Amino acid sequence: MTIAAGTRLGPYEVLSLLGAGGMGEVYRARDAKLARDVAVKVLPEDLFEGEERKQRFEREARLLASLNHPGIAAIYSFEEIPSSSSNRHLLVMELAEGESLDKKIASSALSLEESLSFARQIAEALEAAHERGIVHRDLKPANVVVSGEGRVKLLDFGLAKAFETEATTSSPSISISPTLTARATAAGMILGTAAYMAPEQARGKPVDKRADVWAFGVVLFEMLTGKRLFQGETVSDTLAAVLRDPVDFGKLPPSTPPSVRVLLERCLERDPKQRLQAIGESRIALERTIAGTSGAMSAGTDSGSAVGVAAPSPERRAFPWAVGVAIGALAVLAVWMPWKKAPRPAPIRISGELGADASLVTELGPGAVLSPDGTLLAFVAQKTGGGSAQIWVRRLDQLPAAPLAGTEGAREPFFSPDGKWIGFSADGKLKKVSVTGGAAVVLCEAQNLRGAFWTEDGSIVFLPNSGPGVALLRVPAAGGKPEPFTKLEEGEVTQRWPQVLPGGKAILYTGHATTSSGFEDANIVVQPLPKGPRKILQRGGYHGRYLPSGHIVYVHESTLFAAPFDLGRLELTGPPVPVVEGIASTPNSVGSNFAFSDDGTLVYLPGKSVGAASPIHWMDREGKTSVLRSAPSAWNDIRFSPDGQKIALDVTDGGQTDIWVYEWARDTMSRFTFDLAEDSHAAWAPDGKRIAFASARADKAVTNLYWQRADGTGDVQRLTESKVRQISTSFHPGGRSLAFMEQDPKTSWDIMILPIEGDEAAGFKPGKPTVFLNSPFIEVWPEFSPDGRWLAYMSNESGRYEVYVRPFPGPGGKWQISTEGGGFPTWSRASRELFFGQDGKIMAVPYSADAASFRAEKPQPLSGGRYSPTGPFRAFDLHPDGKRFAILKPPDSQADVRHDKVVFVFNFFDELRRVAGTGKK
Repeated sequence: MTIAAGTRLGPYEVLSLLGAGGMGEVYRARDAKLARDVAVKVLPEDLFEGEERKQRFEREARLLASLNHPGIAAIYSFEEIPSSSSNRHLLVMELAEGESLDKKIASSALSLEESLSFARQIAEALEAAHERGIVHRDLKPANVVVSGEGRVKLLDFGLAKAFETEATTSSPSISISPTLTARATAAGMILGTAAYMAPEQARGKPVDKRADVWAFGVVLFEMLTGKRLFQGETVSDTLAAVLRDPVDFGKLPPSTPPSVRVLLERCLERDPKQRLQAIGESRIALERTIAGTSGAMSAGTDSGSAVGVAAPSPERRAFPWAVGVAIGALAVLAVWMPWKKAPRPAPIRISGELGADASLVTELGPGAVLSPDGTLLAFVAQKTGGGSAQIWVRRLDQLPAAPLAGTEGAREPFFSPDGKWIGFSADGKLKKVSVTGGAAVVLCEAQNLRGAFWTEDGSIVFLPNSGPGVALLRVPAAGGKPEPFTKLEEGEVTQRWPQVLPGGKAILYTGHATTSSGFEDANIVVQPLPKGPRKILQRGGYHGRYLPSGHIVYVHESTLFAAPFDLGRLELTGPPVPVVEGIASTPNSVGSNFAFSDDGTLVYLPGKSVGAASPIHWMDREGKTSVLRSAPSAWNDIRFSPDGQKIALDVTDGGQTDIWVYEWARDTMSRFTFDLAEDSHAAWAPDGKRIAFASARADKAVTNLYWQRADGTGDVQRLTESKVRQISTSFHPGGRSLAFMEQDPKTSWDIMILPIEGDEAAGFKPGKPTVFLNSPFIEVWPEFSPDGRWLAYMSNESGRYEVYVRPFPGPGGKWQISTEGGGFPTWSRASRELFFGQDGKIMAVPYSADAASFRAEKPQPLSGGRYSPTGPFRAFDLHPDGKRFAILKPPDSQADVRHDKVVFVFNFFDELRRVAGTGKK
């Protein structure tokens, strides 16, 4: 939130906003103590969660403040200013007056005199910092300010290092640009301003002062030519150019002295060992050139040479001419020779229609897949007018798509190796159907499928449900009884998105130590078959896939990464590089929407990562939204307190999931649980004095129920002791019963009731849980009505999830509330309405009830507004006033988005080989 002019931040009065970036906002401010204008950077508060982080930042800030050079904007102080919600942290810096270099270059190339003058001053400033062991790591024209007198000053010097978290410090494979991004905590994330990154920086390797030498060369090249040296449509394309594209020195103006060209050649060596080793050598070369040792500035030649930057010898000058003649001769021969090698085809990117009056269903797993030969697209979609999700098929050489009968409620489609069958999950079962149509064949039970793969030997490997403690199973493709295929390794509670590698000698999967904190920090694992030690190929990613091109790909923060892979040794042979940005993903549960064919075609749904760090929004009944909490966090399962003043929600940070309480009127976020085990799924007691939650803190494996006073005082009390997983959901308004869901090995998820005895004075005592509903189907997310007479829940007994209502405590009838699917029932306390979620829409159902029956009207969507479904987690809740919802807002600018197009990238394997190198198949 922008700070208004006139606001006082301790002794500093804000005058105006100078700029904003990933590492906070920068303001021009007046220092009242010293009567001078300064630049104040207001830093993101999540950088200082924990005293250790704060102390580390202070140490780095003190080191940077020790820099004393006229070409470096000084750091004056690091301040902590108390505020009403939480303390603000400020970095007070010298106010550098002038125009940024990127603005000067934007109009045209600089003159030779200006370019060399600015470059010499930049090199001098870098040299002074390098002598103190400080590397800039984010040098670019936007971080260079030029005064009216032509004096250069570097900004944000060394802040990339200061802004690192402890995670990046212990694993220095990430380079962070404070001007572009706020945080980087996972391996594989390559952040910063891509066009100026050194190749080793772009690959995620450790960097030293030679990275500044590279960036210096890129900036000098840009000053001389007026154009960026490396650029692309996306960050991935730009990084690929940095790593692979040859530097065209022919773009330099003819007046460029040879010594400057040689200097650029030395600075822009991709191998840091061959690169110019000290920036001071650049300063010397530029000073000699500017001084015109041999008339360089006037005549365009320079016979002098700087130390470490030798002038080209006559032999070296002649060599390019000889190479040019040879290449020309070869080019002429190539035109006539019949054995001429065909050029490598370039990738072709096409946005393609689904070919159906339907929209892709994205929250039930990867929705679109390609047949192995790349001729057929299968996708899960729902007709525009409503109805159940089905599998549709479309040949890529034809426009129309057709639904396959018998696939209602489908999810997670996957092809057989010969492309004649499509496997999928529906009605709690694993099924298959012919691509030409016909009856669907039931193969086995499979609730909550989280990935399946049809092997070359005629079996299907799959994860049967989304809960923890379950390893992969295998079933014959003709059907039968599933058998264990793998076992959980130490530190794993789930294995998802399996793929048996060619030859059947290993399996690739996503392994993780939790199931409710999301999979951004999961592991890509390869396990030899039939036995052998597993290998973690990548930490920080999910939905890994091996491709016939000899690469492993995976997703992290909606970006597809690729790394060359040796299939024989089961090892990566190169670092991961980003190859495609903006893939629609749900890392909390259902994976990412991309798929490949064996012939090198990629298909994906463009979008963002849903359920990652996001703000919380209000949405009223007309669909209008506004910000409720602007600070983003990775949150789920949001719950209003009975008085509506607070919100309990699950927050994941650094792989740790805890319950936090947000007082939205005061904009104050407080951590509620502190155990190292995963704590989640808050349920408020009716008087708001206690919060029940699910945790594995005692058993470290099995999640049971606990509660604690909502103000955080007192001890945590265990409510249940069970060998199966349990999740708290809703208190009876009388406060004497807690409804929860329990994962039974035989009946899957059931609804249970926990009686609560005693009182606050004498102490509460939990009773023995009783069964409310335990049919062969899944029954989850029970919610008591405001009068306590009814219990709403969701079940898949009809073949898809619907919302039902039963009387409490029973017996009695059952009423289906939703008509086209739905989940997460939510009662209004202000009116006789029941709400539920349906494909991102919030549906409203007025109802009436008497002693014996419940009468629900037709569900109607709230006008215009949508939320982002996050798989099996609650992404909305109704405020007690009944007028507004707290929601996870869709990342798109328009909330009501129909996914009726996907992106095809043909010849993609050739692009992978160019960008990421080649592994061994």
